[in-house]
Amino acid sequence: MFHRPAQILQMTAGLEPIFDRRSVRLHRDRAAARIDEAAPIFAVLAERLVDRLDDTTRRFTRALDLGGRHGLLADALRARGIPFVVCADLSPRMASRAARSGPAVAADEEWLPFAPASFDLVVSCLSLHWVNDLPGALIQIRRVLVPDGLFLAVMPGLGTLAPLRQALLDAEVETAGGASPRVSPLADLADAAALLQRAGFALPVADRDTLSVAYDDPLALIRDLRALGETNALAQRSRRVPPRGLIASALARLPRDGEGRVALPLVLLTLTGWAPADSQPKPLRPGSAAARLADALGAVEHAAGEPPRLAPSKVGR
Repeated sequence: MFHRPAQILQMTAGLEPIFDRRSVRLHRDRAAARIDEAAPIFAVLAERLVDRLDDTTRRFTRALDLGGRHGLLADALRARGIPFVVCADLSPRMASRAARSGPAVAADEEWLPFAPASFDLVVSCLSLHWVNDLPGALIQIRRVLVPDGLFLAVMPGLGTLAPLRQALLDAEVETAGGASPRVSPLADLADAAALLQRAGFALPVADRDTLSVAYDDPLALIRDLRALGETNALAQRSRRVPPRGLIASALARLPRDGEGRVALPLVLLTLTGWAPADSQPKPLRPGSAAARLADALGAVEHAAGEPPRLAPSKVGR
C-alpha cells in the first residue's frame, strides 16, 4: 500500500515554493491541541463534502481522507458505512488525534506514500490550498485511485475572507509604511477546473459556493484560523515581529452587518473527478452523430455568418 516511485519524487523539482511546508506542519502541530475550538466550521464544510456522495450510486469500500486534521471527516465517512478509511495529515500530532478512531498516518500531500490503486475514494477538506505543486499532487491522487475511483475536495477560492485581506494590507501600509505577504494566494473557479483536466481526471467538475461567517468579536475569527492551523506560511513572508497594533488596527477596519457583527465570505471551490476507466462514457467522435440538431429543434440549418431563417413550418404563423 505504501509506495514512493522515483518519478513522483522528481515532480516538483526546480519549482520555486510558494509555501513553507515546514511552517504549515508546525502550524498544524500547534493547532492539534485546540482544533475542537474550530469544530463547528470544519464540521459544516465536512458535512457539505460528504453530502456530495449522494450524487453517485457508487458504494465505496476504501477511502482516504487527505489533510484530515483530527479525523472528523474520516469519522463522517465511516458513519456512512465505508468500512476502511485512512486519515492522513501533514502534522504527526493531528494524525495522532485522528488515530483514536481509526487508521491514520502522517503524510505530505506533495509526496503521497501510497501505492497505485490503493483507494476507491479520496476526499480532502481545506488542505490542498497549502500545496506548492497542486497539479503534481492531483496527479498523485489520481494514481492512488482505482480505475473509476472518485476524488472529491473542497478548498477556499479567490474572494475568501477578502475584507480581512484588505484590512491587513491597509493597516500595515499605515502602521509600517509598506506591506509584506500575509495572505495566501487562492485559486479561482477556472483554475480549479483546469487543474483537474491537467491532472488527467475523467468527467472533471468544479463548482463554487459562498458561505458567510459572522462574529460578534472579530478576535474570534483569528482564534478559529489559528485553531485550524490556517496562519501565514508563505515562503516569502516577513520573519519580523508584526508591527505593534497591526492586528487590532486591521480588525477595527472590518465592515459590520446590520446587527453589528463582522461578516466575512468563505468562497468554497468543490472539485470532483474520476480516475479514468474504460467503463466510463466517452464523448462521440466529431461528425459521428446519427441525427441532426436542426431537425430535433425544428430549425433550418445555415452556415456561419448567414442570417438565420425560419423553418418552413413556422413561416406565416
